Amino acid sequence: MQKLRPDLNIGGNIQKIRYDRKLTQDQVIAKMNLMGIQISKSTYAKLETNRMNIKVSELVAMKKIFDCEFGDFFAGLEN
Repeated sequence: MQKLRPDLNIGGNIQKIRYDRKLTQDQVIAKMNLMGIQISKSTYAKLETNRMNIKVSELVAMKKIFDCEFGDFFAGLEN
């Protein structure tokens, strides 16, 4: 069975938005956990480096945490 691999660099955009908001990975993870999204530091790091696909619930939580639009996660991405 072949594993699914992210085909676009959404992780780089997530990392850039986090840097722009001056948040650490630990801060984002803590906020996500408070919102009921259980995510570990290693899993979050994999999201930012495109080694793991992001769940819709995680993306929705990050939208709220970063106070951004969904389009910001996909800015500059092309197929």
